[in-house]
Amino acid sequence: MDVLRYRGRVVTDTDVAFIQGLIAAHPSATRRALSLRLCEAWNWVQPNGVLRDMVCRGLLLALHRAGHIELPPARRSNPLGPKRRIPSRTMLHWDPIEGQLGDMLPLDIRQVRRSSDESLFDSLVETHHYLGYTQPVGEHLKYLISADSVPVACMAWSSAPRHLGCRDRFIGWSAETRRKNIRFIAYNLRYLILPWARVPHLASHLLGRMARLLAQDWERLYGHPVYFLETFVDPERFRGTCYRAANWICLGRTTGRGKDDLTHQANRSIKEVLGYPLSKRFRERLCSVA
Repeated sequence: MDVLRYRGRVVTDTDVAFIQGLIAAHPSATRRALSLRLCEAWNWVQPNGVLRDMVCRGLLLALHRAGHIELPPARRSNPLGPKRRIPSRTMLHWDPIEGQLGDMLPLDIRQVRRSSDESLFDSLVETHHYLGYTQPVGEHLKYLISADSVPVACMAWSSAPRHLGCRDRFIGWSAETRRKNIRFIAYNLRYLILPWARVPHLASHLLGRMARLLAQDWERLYGHPVYFLETFVDPERFRGTCYRAANWICLGRTTGRGKDDLTHQANRSIKEVLGYPLSKRFRERLCSVA
């Protein structure tokens, strides 16, 4: 009998019994240690061979909260590890940069996840983005864009939402193919032009640059390409002008129900969904069952 579906994986009664046995066999193990052991037992790995530890920990926590298993007490309040050093707010403001885009070039676009500049990225987004900073789960990349060593923009990409009606209809894939190939889509989780960068067309220019860089970086880190980009735009706040100027396509709108909806009633603001194919053959590749 199926007990739970989590990020595309179906957990059965047999799986729950196995996890209970794993916990009983290692009574002193931490939650992370149990997650790593389970990943190894299930051969649950990313395409680049790295264990899917964070996703597995989320699965274990979901089973724990549903009462199917009993996890050991958490040993620290931050499950993602020790906090990185966060720059002070006085370091997060620079003098205004004004003028034409050509005057800023060339721009330095750096992927900063797992680098010494990741804490600066996180702090800039937390301080200046209206949604603040949210730690991505699963595959993700973070880009810090600078002009003459001054940060001018931040862009975060993560795994795509699993169910998105207008996106799925646009691609034309089946539910089974979507579960298999959703990893080939990257979601623009955060996009921030920093307030001191007052340069026309900067935002659309960076989206165009990112379309050429992201697939290479994603494959280098995760061992597989991406063929399609997507994002949400809140129409009550923004028009998505920079995305449209960069030739992104409006796919439709969300239902406002969220990924874990059980009531079939809207419980959050409705967003516009925009997408950008990275290949002319994106449908063929996303719908492939090979």
